This record gives sequence, C-alpha cells and structure tokens, in this order.
Amino acid sequence: MGEMTDTRHGQNKKTVTIGTHTFMAEKLNFETENSYCYNDSAEYCAKYGRLYTWAAAMDSAGIWSTNGKGCGYRHDWTDRTNCSPTYPLRGVCPEGWLLPSGTELHALFAAVGGKSTVGKVLKSTSGWYDDGNGTDAYAFSALPAGYRNYDGSYHDEGKYALFWSSGALDNTRAYGMRLYYGKELVFVYDIVNAIGLSVRCLKD
Repeated sequence: MGEMTDTRHGQNKKTVTIGTHTFMAEKLNFETENSYCYNDSAEYCAKYGRLYTWAAAMDSAGIWSTNGKGCGYRHDWTDRTNCSPTYPLRGVCPEGWLLPSGTELHALFAAVGGKSTVGKVLKSTSGWYDDGNGTDAYAFSALPAGYRNYDGSYHDEGKYALFWSSGALDNTRAYGMRLYYGKELVFVYDIVNAIGLSVRCLKD
C-alpha cells in the first residue's frame, strides 16, 4: 500500500500496485461539473467518492488536458459530440494519473486471476448487500457505490460498483466495469454516457 495527494483539494488517497500497474485504492472524490454524491448527500461522497458522467470523467471541457476534450454528452440527450481522445488520457484524475483504458482494465483482471474471480478478490470485505462481500485480497477495496441515472435518480447503493474506462463504443455509449454483490466475476460492457459512475485512477 502507498499514498498519494491530490493537490487540487489536498485529499490523500491510498494506492495499491497490482501486477505492473498502480491504482488508487479509493474512488475519486474530486468535485467537478457533472459529478454527484449518491442521493445528493455529502455523506455518500465521503464514503464512496463521487459519481461522474463519462464527459466529466474524460474532462470533456478540457480543464486539465485536451486529450479527452469534447468526449461524451455535455449536458443532455440532444448535445452529442464525436470523440477522438488522445492516449494516455488524464481525464478528471490528478496530475500524474490516468483514467484507465480498456486494455489497462483487462491487464488488472489478468493480474488477479482472470475475469471470473475479479469480483471476489477486488470487492471490499464489508458493505455489500446480502453478504455479497469479497476477500479484498489485493487491497483494491471496491465499495458498492451504485450509480446515478441520466434522469437524476440514484440506484443500487450496496449492490453494485461501476467504474468508467476511457474507451467508447460510439458517441452515446462508453465502456465501464461492473461488480455485483452476488457474483465473483466482473462485467465489462457499454453504458450510456450520461449515467454517473465511479472513477478509479491509474498511475501514469
């Protein structure tokens, strides 16, 4: 285990090296436009970190870098933009850290024994619905933050952990990973860009 400091707001974050990559061992909790606390309550941000639209996760506004500028929905269903990101991609992550690509997520899965056991070994040892906890064998400590729907409603706190990647299917859907309370495997699938998910940053 290690530690880093996000100098933008002075928060310290635990880090963990798994295979050849170092990840934050906590979800990002940096407030930016189009990021939210579950149920709009600060206590959930303190517990789980913030939930980001893909545009926010990619830093579509180009505040921190231009590598993800223009990616994702900016405000609503009618505001669609084509996306041509440049990698490696910082996104909303602190300086020196990246929003993981699909390739980097799959490298993480391989390092912990493959997709069929990712949920078991990366989930935290408490906090999951119906005793669906993991072993947290790698100190990744994935917590079930749920998600924010595009209509502003919140769902599945305690049941699911969902994380954005920097990969897109098209200009309306991007790829993310999902851990379930009752499953040991991980799912990687395309998700509507306007939904709010968690972010785990990867050291550059």
